[in-house]
Amino acid sequence: MSRWVVFDYGNVISEANTNLDRLAGMLGVPPDRFATPYWAFRDAYDHGSPEVEYWRSVGRELGVEVSAERAVDLTAVDTEGWLVTSPAALALIGELAAAGVPLALLSNAPSAFGRIVARQPWTSHFRHLVFSGDLGVVKPAPAIWTALADLLGTRDCVFFDDREENTDGATEAGLVGVHWQGAAHARDRLVDLGVLP
Repeated sequence: MSRWVVFDYGNVISEANTNLDRLAGMLGVPPDRFATPYWAFRDAYDHGSPEVEYWRSVGRELGVEVSAERAVDLTAVDTEGWLVTSPAALALIGELAAAGVPLALLSNAPSAFGRIVARQPWTSHFRHLVFSGDLGVVKPAPAIWTALADLLGTRDCVFFDDREENTDGATEAGLVGVHWQGAAHARDRLVDLGVLP
């Protein structure tokens, strides 16, 4: 079998979330105050913490009470912001699929978000979609690479991620970790690695 190519989702297949200012407005705080708690509690959320716990943690940090109903609304807007995909990344994925390269996705993301991503048309190119919320472990923890390798039956993978700590973790686990710097750069690396002609 050909070498697997595994993609991260956020800021690789997807564009950066453009709804952060809107989320800040929903909580009545300035965008510059919102960003820090939004990211600070993301790790627990990606580990599988329920959405209401995540948004209440963000709210507590900002001095804002978040009801269960408000958490649902915030999640919907947050999800919408992460569903905007990169045309160049999708074109590369399509090229790889057409060449018969086996594809997988490995993302630090909540389980519920993973179910929404799985319904997107472009995921038909992927043989496996793996989300940290389902595993209870996030990149770059060693256990996540073991889970991925067990699923794929190999560590012969090229893994793209926008965070170097994750690509370093992949490399340490025996995969080929490549820092994502755009689809054109990724394609060049895949040619260098013999994945694409």
